[in-house]
Amino acid sequence: MKSMLLTAAGLAVAGPACAQEIKPLAEARLRYEHVEQDGLAQDAEALTVRVRAGVQAATGPWTALIEAQGTMAVVDDYYDGLHGAATRPLVADPENVALYRAQLQYKARGVAVTAGRQRIALDDERFVGNVAFRQNAQTFDAVRVELTPVKGFKADVSYAWSARTIWGVEGNAARQAAVGGDNVFANLSWASPAGTLTGFAYLVDQDEASVQGYRLSSQSYGVRLAGAQKFSAAAKLSYQASYARQSEYGGNPNDYRTGYYLLDAGLEVSGFKLGGGYEVLGADAGAALTSFQFPLGTNFKFQGWADKFLTTPPDGVRDLYGSIGWGTKALGPFSGVSLQAAYHRFESDRLVRHYGDEIDLLASGKLGKTTVSLRYADYSADRFATDTRKLWLQLDWNL
Repeated sequence: MKSMLLTAAGLAVAGPACAQEIKPLAEARLRYEHVEQDGLAQDAEALTVRVRAGVQAATGPWTALIEAQGTMAVVDDYYDGLHGAATRPLVADPENVALYRAQLQYKARGVAVTAGRQRIALDDERFVGNVAFRQNAQTFDAVRVELTPVKGFKADVSYAWSARTIWGVEGNAARQAAVGGDNVFANLSWASPAGTLTGFAYLVDQDEASVQGYRLSSQSYGVRLAGAQKFSAAAKLSYQASYARQSEYGGNPNDYRTGYYLLDAGLEVSGFKLGGGYEVLGADAGAALTSFQFPLGTNFKFQGWADKFLTTPPDGVRDLYGSIGWGTKALGPFSGVSLQAAYHRFESDRLVRHYGDEIDLLASGKLGKTTVSLRYADYSADRFATDTRKLWLQLDWNL
């Protein structure tokens, strides 16, 4: 498998000599993050820069790609999860220089096969995602096969032998640079008139003793429906529903069974948006890591941006949330302007105890090739974690 990665990387480098199309890849991100957390005497101040650069070469049905990334801390008054003592809040963006992607893809009518280090983001990224918000993101050493034999049907199956984590090349102990294992991600979807109906099986094999003693290995099976209905040119209703069951897998010494479900809907009328939903991460008997877990998901997208529930508590989580927003194509010098506010009420699934509440705010817009965003999260603790406030100012530039 490692030789396949080297082959993909070599072809990406050599490809331009014989390619019909060569495309440079370049992007950069500058982010300021401030965190105040009760229980810690000092706040976190992080000013980080992330740069990615590479090249993509294509000829006929073949495409080769190689891309490197580097993250630098201009202001490093924060705990990055790897270095020093946790006397300040965690900002999970350690400095890093690494190979981000190196892949070879064959794509023809009805089939696409991708081998090498790649991004894999399935459905809403709840189970398998790229964790794109973090500077170092998450990729997989994998082989992915996507088949569309007839219009509306798709089979998407990946075998990943390594998850390249957000902790970068210096990752260690429970926060390793890469977590090996025999992971299988399988999706079968149908684009029905009501929305895309997907059946899925995610077999997560975290084959590293230092990563929670194998206790993040799990098998999840479920179904998801996501769709939208337009009432007029200015009004649209979007919705999604998901259900899954999870149990131990691979070397996981725990013996548990638990469930997950999500109900979510949003109404958009002339740029104004109103949404809400209910997400439940079930618990078994209340032991650690026997509740529904998402070790490979883009968890920042769910259950509030304060990151209090990246690892599901032993008694599970019930998240009742609502949001309001507004968007417009242009406002002054900005395009694609968006404003959003969300409220979350968190409870345990087992014993139904109030964990806390969170308010999240976001404003974003685009200036040329640069996206500017201002984000804020305020978690008010009751019976779980501690009061935490986070502020981000971020600039994203793409070639």
